Amino acid sequence: MRAVLQRVRHGNVTVGDQVVGQIGPGYVILLGVTHSDGPAEVKKLAEKTVHLRVFEDAQGKMNLSALDTNAEMLVISQFTLYADARKGRRPSFTDAALPAVAEPLVAHFAAELQKLGIKKVAAGVFGAHMIVHIENDGPVTIILDTKEL
Repeated sequence: MRAVLQRVRHGNVTVGDQVVGQIGPGYVILLGVTHSDGPAEVKKLAEKTVHLRVFEDAQGKMNLSALDTNAEMLVISQFTLYADARKGRRPSFTDAALPAVAEPLVAHFAAELQKLGIKKVAAGVFGAHMIVHIENDGPVTIILDTKEL
């Protein structure tokens, strides 16, 4: 699994003209799933996400985790994180898991964040054309890949 964590002041996602998920301070998480991912990768990535210390303490140092700050999280499925653009001009997405595999793992990831103590977890609509509004705070953007954790 790959995740792009963006520390935000707030974020929301719309499908059509309807807001389907929104959060205050926390992370907007762009989440990609590959063929070999399963529950073990979900657990590993969720634990890293909630415990990663990139929120500022009273001295302005990135020393606090999402749990320490009551951060909220917005999970957006994004198969394009597994794009391979090494050849030609059109990326290949063959490394991205098929929807039948990816959709339940994305839902499981969001549920795991809640299980680990994140009080508000919102999500986009899997497979829909979404507009994601992100007010990046810092900016702070962290890329996580379970193959490297």
